[in-house]
Amino acid sequence: MFPEILDPVTPDRFFSLLLALQSRETMTTADLAAQVGVSVRTVLRDLQWLQEAGFPLLIRRGRWGGVTLLCGGLLDTSRLTPGERDHLALYGLDDMQREQLGAAADTQRAHKKMRSTLRLSNTDVLPLSAVVTADNRPWFSGDTEGLPPAALVGDLRRGVRLRICYRRSEDIEATWRVIDPYGLLAKAGRWYLVADSAGRPRLHALERIVGWEPVRAARRMRPDATLESVASDLTAHWDNAEAFQIHAELDASQLNRARRILGRRLTIRDTAGTQRVGITVTARDVEDVRLLLQFGNSVTVTGPAEARERIREIATQILQKYS
Repeated sequence: MFPEILDPVTPDRFFSLLLALQSRETMTTADLAAQVGVSVRTVLRDLQWLQEAGFPLLIRRGRWGGVTLLCGGLLDTSRLTPGERDHLALYGLDDMQREQLGAAADTQRAHKKMRSTLRLSNTDVLPLSAVVTADNRPWFSGDTEGLPPAALVGDLRRGVRLRICYRRSEDIEATWRVIDPYGLLAKAGRWYLVADSAGRPRLHALERIVGWEPVRAARRMRPDATLESVASDLTAHWDNAEAFQIHAELDASQLNRARRILGRRLTIRDTAGTQRVGITVTARDVEDVRLLLQFGNSVTVTGPAEARERIREIATQILQKYS
């Protein structure tokens, strides 16, 4: 059905023209030309090709004329391309993340096709997509640095092992290692490569990947392990780490601020007094006592002893630096 029109009419213009006709009951050729971005003469030629291809168009000339797409001519959304269907299945990403992934164009084209079929209900309730938007960037986040996710997608889709040069947060220099990748995770405005390293699952922040190269070997997956399951286990372990607990007393006036900053790491134990609150901060090690420095003299670390000693050392170093 399409070969006769796709040669003279580009696919993007073809769909744009149909979507424009679906958006209103009748449109003038001038409005169609403005919306599609071509001349009126080109629109008239495109409309003739659409008619010859079998699309039910009613074209009325004159002052009160226009172009109407009759029933039966609506775009069949089952004709989404495989790439467009694949991108629509990527839920949870905002427009910026789709751009970083190199998926913006296909997603926008698919969304245009889907939105064209939306109609107001009899109760005039707006579509949910018209009243909800997403922005996954954390507040005050800086520009994304490091390896862009789009650079890795091709090798990840081939299902091969990767050799990456990665710098861990506690290291100064990056080192090379071979990993078996599951895929990418977008979380809290950052991108991670989820992979097994030496048979153990790991999250690798893309901003700390210095270089990579594919290995001529298929990735080796653990039985029943998937990207979703491995990423879920890793993030749950990170959120619920109980390696080290820091106990403290906090001014009650700072409690709401502590909730915003510490999130799930904060547990409120009891009320130490009318103006003080007993809290516990779940940390990964004693160095996380630094999290409490931002509360100044509003907080008193009460235990364990090594946490009290470490915050005393840090406070002394700060005092020496500014004295």
